[in-house]
Amino acid sequence: MKHRNTAFLTLVLACTLHGTAVAASALGKPVAWDRHSLLIDGRRVCPVMGEIHYSRLPADEWADEVHKMKEGGVTVLATYIFWNHVEEQEGIFNWSGQRDLRRFLAVCRQQDMPVILRIGPFCHGEVRNGGIPDWLFAKGCKLRSTDSRFLDYVEKLYRQIFTQVQGMQWKDGGPIMACQFDNEYRGSGDYLMALKRLALQIGFDLPFYTRTGWPELTKPVPYGEMLPLYGDYADGFWDKSVEPCAGNYYKAFHFKSFRSSTAIGTDMLGEQKEHITRGDSDYPYFTCELGGGMATAYHRRPYIYADDCYALAVVKLGSGSNLLGYYMYHGGTNPESTTGVCLNETQRTPGTANNDLPVKTYDFQCPLGEFGQTYPQYYRLRPLHLFLHDYGELLAATETSFIAAPRTAKSGSPAKGDDSYLRWAVRKAKTAGGHRATAEGDTAAFIFVNNYERLQQLSAKKDVRLEACGVRLPRLTIPAGTIAIFPVNIDDISYATAQLVARRDGKTFLMQVKGIPATIAMKDGKTLKNVRPRGTDVPIYNNVYLLTQHEAEHLFLASYGGQAASGATAASGVRCTKVKPAGPQRTISKGPAKVAEAPSEEQWDAAAVYRITLPDMAQAQTAEAGTAGRAALLSIDYQGDCARLYADGKLIADNFQYGRPFLYGLWRLPQGCRELELRIMPWQSDAPIYMPREADTTAGESVKKIEIKRLPDQP
Repeated sequence: MKHRNTAFLTLVLACTLHGTAVAASALGKPVAWDRHSLLIDGRRVCPVMGEIHYSRLPADEWADEVHKMKEGGVTVLATYIFWNHVEEQEGIFNWSGQRDLRRFLAVCRQQDMPVILRIGPFCHGEVRNGGIPDWLFAKGCKLRSTDSRFLDYVEKLYRQIFTQVQGMQWKDGGPIMACQFDNEYRGSGDYLMALKRLALQIGFDLPFYTRTGWPELTKPVPYGEMLPLYGDYADGFWDKSVEPCAGNYYKAFHFKSFRSSTAIGTDMLGEQKEHITRGDSDYPYFTCELGGGMATAYHRRPYIYADDCYALAVVKLGSGSNLLGYYMYHGGTNPESTTGVCLNETQRTPGTANNDLPVKTYDFQCPLGEFGQTYPQYYRLRPLHLFLHDYGELLAATETSFIAAPRTAKSGSPAKGDDSYLRWAVRKAKTAGGHRATAEGDTAAFIFVNNYERLQQLSAKKDVRLEACGVRLPRLTIPAGTIAIFPVNIDDISYATAQLVARRDGKTFLMQVKGIPATIAMKDGKTLKNVRPRGTDVPIYNNVYLLTQHEAEHLFLASYGGQAASGATAASGVRCTKVKPAGPQRTISKGPAKVAEAPSEEQWDAAAVYRITLPDMAQAQTAEAGTAGRAALLSIDYQGDCARLYADGKLIADNFQYGRPFLYGLWRLPQGCRELELRIMPWQSDAPIYMPREADTTAGESVKKIEIKRLPDQP
């Protein structure tokens, strides 16, 4: 059964990559969905969705950052509209500056980037009260309910949002293709339907609407009214435990039919059980919160690795997902408050107050960080996104088979670090690489393998025989840490122990999987064994090219960029002078959520104080226009608990130390500012805080290294 709407959509899968304009803008073409996927003009697609919060970025950076998302392979953008960012004072709506939604949507339209608006009223996003304005808590109405008084306020919000989106809806040729109502709601679906009715009455007319598929509703919404979108993370700052590998995040590294997560939002939602909701299989399997990184709370500071994110994505695809939605894909910075309060989540704010988050930074360690710097997963994920762009039509029509099961538990449910079996699954099509199969041996398939779990030491799996559709791959040893997708009967390839990346201009590109000899069996009977990568200029056979992982990660990019952490030094001559030692050690108390509280404003007065003097060239660079002027990144490697950076007495950045440098984009400094103040709170060895192995947990505080780095060449 296919579902269509009176307003139609097409996803912009142009993914305009350097050297190859894959397609022109396809805005406005018809969309349908069935239990497998979205269909555009009758063709199936597997989009890549990336979350970015427009109000957490300066407006003059939007165009560059959306472009970088596209270059990373993102084909749909998602963003929250935080209520308290635009109506911090009752009745006074602020759509100016970086809160200018319409201007942001214009940028997206110019770049042919479809947008899913997450319009609340509750968003979370680690914002104060989850986005609910403080003044609303004094109104005496029941929040997030069908209370008519509450819905009256929501209606005013939705009408204001509509003033920003008129002419920007999909039916108008604009970028807005869908919207999400509320977030992580666990009550009756009647509330969500009330929000949808409000939106429709006001004039929202979009191709489809969504909701988060967790937690399970006490009463479902009618079928087809909102597509449920799911999520999973490698770790979570919200867990109250200060131990490594807390919670059920390990389950995300196993192929499974259960679409949701029992680890998301445990601070608010409590313990959750795996329960496959009736009717789930009638919807396509989409995600909107697949961990592209993770924020750091004061009491829990996970350090996220590129393979955490890559394994999550591959496992979700292997489990049947046909839309990868990353939260976050681009980090940001909380905007200035108009009332003097801080806009970050804390334990002591009126709503969703279970964690102390930094006041300013929302870097999230995601593919593109707070200042547009690339983290390793930006490149690690690109080959997967290219694959979804070029092979999504075939992949989306497949059915998933869960081949292997753990041997350590009678229930079949894996344990943390379960090393009793190789984790793999098969997605089988009804075609032979785009053509209808005439026999089982001609059927196209993808074999998904994951021998990786965050912070666990899985063993190499020896003498493995993977097979699909009657095709058996050679015996393999699957090294520890291997994450891969092997093709069967795709294009001119019968099978390969290398990973498909892209199909462009009659050329097929594969990526060698580290530690696995590349064998490629062609349909013409030719078998190539132990093939070595030859790059993009020399085929290994006919029109087939084998690349290294690095080459695949940068395929179709104009230039190879490094990571921000290893970028070249842009300037020497930064001077850092200690002007005040730390005062008496504070007592780290536990707040209302029974986790460690971040230092109060008064306690920051006892921090150690350093004066940072910037060289002339750094300030000159901040005055340049455009992307060229946004390259100087102040990098502070410090020993301590947490740190803050001030310019002209104003807080401009903060950081909970967790093993990566404290960064700041110097182009955001006030004009003429060359002197900054750095405050550091000393680390206490008995602090009730989870710190990763990369963090410096030496008691005390110091500045170990401070320098100005250049952002890598922009993709």
